[in-house]
Amino acid sequence: MAAEMTDGGRVALITGASAGIGRALAIKLARDGWRVAVSARREEALRAIGEEYTDLADRLHPYPLDVTDPEACQQVFNAVEAEIGEIDTVILNAGDYDPMTLDAFDPALFRRLAEVNYLGAVNGVGAALGPMRARGRGQILVTASLSAYRGLPQAAPYGASKAAVLNMAESLRPALIGTGVSLRVINPGFVKTRLTEKNRFHMPQLITPEQAADYIHREIDDAGFEIIFPKRFAWTLKLLRLLPYRLYFALTRRMVQA
Repeated sequence: MAAEMTDGGRVALITGASAGIGRALAIKLARDGWRVAVSARREEALRAIGEEYTDLADRLHPYPLDVTDPEACQQVFNAVEAEIGEIDTVILNAGDYDPMTLDAFDPALFRRLAEVNYLGAVNGVGAALGPMRARGRGQILVTASLSAYRGLPQAAPYGASKAAVLNMAESLRPALIGTGVSLRVINPGFVKTRLTEKNRFHMPQLITPEQAADYIHREIDDAGFEIIFPKRFAWTLKLLRLLPYRLYFALTRRMVQA
C-alpha cells in the first residue's frame, strides 16, 4: 500500500489535477509525503490548490499542460524530473465528457473526447515510457472507466474513448513485463464531478472524488492491472461483459426507453 511504502521522497505527476479525482488524489498523496506535479490546462485552478492547502504548498507543484499536445507532454515530464526529481508514478487522469443521444449524434464530439481521453493518455504514456524504460523503473496509471467494458446508452463518444484507453493498456502491458515499468488502469464508476453533473439519469453507487482517491491510494503500489471502484458496481459491469448480445441489447434497450 502507498501509506506503507512512502519514504517521503517519491514524485508523482498527475494530469487532470485541477478538479475531481485528480485534485483529490494529489492532495492525498501530498499528505502522504509525496511531491506531486499537478497538471491541467487551467493554471489558475492549479495554483488555487496550493493557496487552499497552504500546509502542502511545498509538495504541490503546478505545471500547466494541454494533454492533446504530445510535445508539451514530453516537455512537462522532462521539466518535472529536472525541477522536482525522478518521477516514480505518472497518473494520466485528464478527461472530458458529454452525454449524447441518438438525435444529437455529433462526430465532432467523438473527435473531441478521443483527443482528450484517448490520445491525451497516449501522449502521456509516450512521454513517460522512454525515461522509465531507460532506468528500468516506474509506473504509469491511465484512467479509463467502467464504461469501457461495454457500450452504454448515451455514452458512445465517452465509452469508445475509454475503451480505447483500456485496449491500449492491455496491449502494451505484456511487452513491459520484466522491464521494471508497470502500466496499469484505473477504472472508476460514477464519481460526483462537474462532468457527471451533466447526466440526467440515476447514477448507481455515486461516490465523491475523495472516496475515489482513497480507492486509488490503497492500491497504488499493488501489482494488479486494474484498480476498480466501487467494487460491487464494477463486478456487476464485469458480469455484463459475459452476456450474449441478445440479452445485453434487451437490457440496454430498456435503459433507452426509461
